[in-house]
Amino acid sequence: MLIPLRPGELFRLIPAVATGPQFNACTGNPRKILQRVLIAVIGGVLSLLISQSQFSSRWGPVWLVVGFVFLLYLLWGPIIEAGRKNAVLRRYPAAAIFEGQVANLETREVVEERREQADKSGRLEMVENRRTWLSLELEDEDGYLGQLRFPFEKKHQQIRRGTVVRLLVLSERKDFSRIGTISDAWLPQLKLWVGDYPYLLRPAFEELCLKRLH
Repeated sequence: MLIPLRPGELFRLIPAVATGPQFNACTGNPRKILQRVLIAVIGGVLSLLISQSQFSSRWGPVWLVVGFVFLLYLLWGPIIEAGRKNAVLRRYPAAAIFEGQVANLETREVVEERREQADKSGRLEMVENRRTWLSLELEDEDGYLGQLRFPFEKKHQQIRRGTVVRLLVLSERKDFSRIGTISDAWLPQLKLWVGDYPYLLRPAFEELCLKRLH
């Protein structure tokens, strides 16, 4: 079942500015955090040094500001990334609440990172970081909708075939004849949210579902 959103409802469900959960989701793994730290430190220090050397010129204050901007990259980096992710969904002209069920589910090992690492003998070997992902196939009375994939956690063991799923469906077409993408999902029977990224303002979506589906 698809229930089209009214004008303005999409923007109330997916914010333009990053929320706390979205900021945390975009912070990344330790390697990504380390990369941001290096960019912030190197860029900030170089900019501050340049500002000191040109302090008497008109460009000195500009380089000083640039230095502080780099040093704050750990904060604004995830905010920019989350805003970009949100903007991808907010640009769709058509959105609807989908209520269906889990038609099938399966787990799969996904290689998230490959890197070379020296063993005890000093020889380089390829090391893979693997993570288990859960894939849910979704359907309603009209048939198959698509798949929702996300990292598997212990709390997801309670998901079964037939579990009710609610999420947003986004499309370039008003008749939803072609689905562009879907959001994270709410499983009301389990009181559980699932998804790779928290696009939705969850309390607002739950409240809207109560109003529009009943």
